Amino acid sequence: MHSFSKTTGISVVVANMVGTGVFTSLGFQLLNIQSPFVLMMLWLVGGLTALCGALTYAELGANLPRSGGEYNFLTRLYHPCAGFISGWVSATVGFAAPVALAAITFGAYLSAVFPEISRTWAAGSLVLILTLAHCLSRSASSSVQQVFTALKILLILLFCAIVFIWGDSPQALNFAPQAGDQKLLFSGAFAVALIYVNYAYTGWNAATYLTGEMENPQRNLPLVLIIGTALVMMIYLLLNFTFLSAAPIASLEGKLEIGVIVADSALGGGAGKVMGAVLALLLVSTVSAMTMAGPRVLQMIGEDFKVFSKLAKCNDQGIPVLAILFQGMLAIFFIVSATFESVLIFSSFVLGINTVFSVLGVFVLRYKKLNITGAYKTFAYPIAPLIYLGVTLWTLVYVLLARPQEGLMGLGIIVAGAVIYYLSADKTAQDSGR
Repeated sequence: MHSFSKTTGISVVVANMVGTGVFTSLGFQLLNIQSPFVLMMLWLVGGLTALCGALTYAELGANLPRSGGEYNFLTRLYHPCAGFISGWVSATVGFAAPVALAAITFGAYLSAVFPEISRTWAAGSLVLILTLAHCLSRSASSSVQQVFTALKILLILLFCAIVFIWGDSPQALNFAPQAGDQKLLFSGAFAVALIYVNYAYTGWNAATYLTGEMENPQRNLPLVLIIGTALVMMIYLLLNFTFLSAAPIASLEGKLEIGVIVADSALGGGAGKVMGAVLALLLVSTVSAMTMAGPRVLQMIGEDFKVFSKLAKCNDQGIPVLAILFQGMLAIFFIVSATFESVLIFSSFVLGINTVFSVLGVFVLRYKKLNITGAYKTFAYPIAPLIYLGVTLWTLVYVLLARPQEGLMGLGIIVAGAVIYYLSADKTAQDSGR
């Protein structure tokens, strides 16, 4: 049976992370932070936090080698209820909604280049095509992912090179620390901006959803997570340096279409439309990666809970076709109904809670002595997991204080998952007792 290679794993991590976030969040950050040094520090702190999380997940994935990501970790380390809630969160908030968002953004950029194309039709078609592609075989799935991720990195590097070589630089920015920057680094504005950055870095854990289908996961998973996350951090720093250097800050404040504005400002003419087409291509890889990783959580839930057993059914290639189709249809529903927007407001809060309990799990893993002899152990333990927990908890508390409505909605999703777990667990127990 064909397994996913190390290269495919890195492709999934990179493609899951480099999506809408890095191309849209700078405009919001500039509303409260104007210092180039502090803005670059945002992306560095976010990247190092994600890297600390990846180092920790590498130990969890290498020692608990089963697909499903947090669902697998929390089930094994805490309780099946914790795992189920995590899987429920991943299925409803973690994958289907961001797939819909990325696909709608794809449709928006594509329609900016070709006005006659409907945004909704383009978004729905992309999800449908990629859903069917990932149902075919692992080799087809791997090929699609590797090609579009390679294209994504190449286009980003090409964009940065073209702007620096042929673009006009409207301002000479000083990226060195300035007076007042230290205060900004520990301010509420920095915490709010970090929420956008953490959203952009979401996906560093993506390869753990495919652990059971990866070649030699004990050896390859740590490499995949660490290389993928470090690569994305470098891409993000380069992109934001390019954005800030190539366009006036005033033109970027509060804007979503950062890449298009930068291209127009630096290159003029129809460069914005070209950038729109490039961004549309980049988002194909993002939608593809989430379509590949997310259904593996549904598959694990189907294997463990008889009520959801149909989601675990695989074709002769070992691919969970029904789970992939279910997530694809859910994403298309969000695209058509547009109800996913309210989910995305609090998705980073709910997913943050998910990863906090998983990273805490590395301490539980060692306490319960579940480590496999010779398997990877977290580099810089316990400092790496503690850094991740500290930064993430800081942002979660700030979201709860500053945006209580979104925080409470997020907690409501978690409670709903617990209720569904106990109802389905009772049904599974009743069925098995017959």
